[in-house]
Amino acid sequence: MTAGEKMVIIDGLTLSNWNRELLLELHKGQVTCVHVCVALWETARETLSKIGHWYRFIEENSDLVMLVRKGEDISKAQSLGKVGLILGTQNASPLEDDLSLVEVFSELGVKIMQLTYNNQNLIGSSCYEQTDTGLSRFGRLVIEEMNRVGMIVDLSHVGDRTTLDAIEHSSRPVTISHANPAWIYPSRRNKSKEVLTALRDRGGVLGLCLYPYLMNGAQTTMDEFCDMVAQTVEFMGAEQVALGTDLTLNWGEDFLKWMRMGRWTHKVDYGAGSAANPSWPEWPTWFQGPSDFPGVAVALLSKGFSKNEVNAVMGGNWQRFYTEGFQAEKEINVCV
Repeated sequence: MTAGEKMVIIDGLTLSNWNRELLLELHKGQVTCVHVCVALWETARETLSKIGHWYRFIEENSDLVMLVRKGEDISKAQSLGKVGLILGTQNASPLEDDLSLVEVFSELGVKIMQLTYNNQNLIGSSCYEQTDTGLSRFGRLVIEEMNRVGMIVDLSHVGDRTTLDAIEHSSRPVTISHANPAWIYPSRRNKSKEVLTALRDRGGVLGLCLYPYLMNGAQTTMDEFCDMVAQTVEFMGAEQVALGTDLTLNWGEDFLKWMRMGRWTHKVDYGAGSAANPSWPEWPTWFQGPSDFPGVAVALLSKGFSKNEVNAVMGGNWQRFYTEGFQAEKEINVCV
């Protein structure tokens, strides 16, 4: 980064209820780009409506944000003084059982898709299933199609066996956009050394997560978070670690129930840890929202990270990964 050049700050996953006030907070936090979630349990038709809502929202706030369809759009947004928004889903439910919808949603701007959410689906197992049977035949085809069209495979809530199968089967690097090392913060949502070794060795990127339930809750200190970043960088390498906050701002109890239960159960899913986490989390004082990103960068510098390492973790790694990952295979061939 040259003198006068702005740091790239990218949040690899958010689940907030967006309004103009939050967009202004992104600008206050000097955020370059955000991956926003458009589906958890939604069907294809419901997801189309959600995408339509996002199109309108972006148009109504076009002075602040723009849609990102390719990696170059991130730099374009920054040069225009806007925040780039990447549409993604935290489940493959929008595909239903139709392989052709991978390309359809990619053309509509959905450039990241998590294979499973908190339940088994046609592709594979979630991290909360008692038995993870691995990637299905349909799942293998979905990954091949995602690779072809330039849609990034996300494995954040996915079970270990399915995750390892997906990493092996994908011809292109994949991501775990919002999770932490399980040996630092034990949780079924966090990832084992076996999983993160496979992700590292195949060129993937891990988005370290600030969601309090994946750390030590609201009492987690900035120093403890920076220690986790340092340990993860030592294990993964500075070029393969980024941030994915999983921010859940501005939601009420109805959405919390939808997030936890979807349509597949009529009661709270205690197997997914909801008994211990019955409500929205309280966030640490040092990270209450997007405006606090610069403080994280300062803390990492104070911890002893070099400027290049901080630039990489705060957003440079995501920018590189998205720029490569959003290219369709035919575009890659043209570039070679």
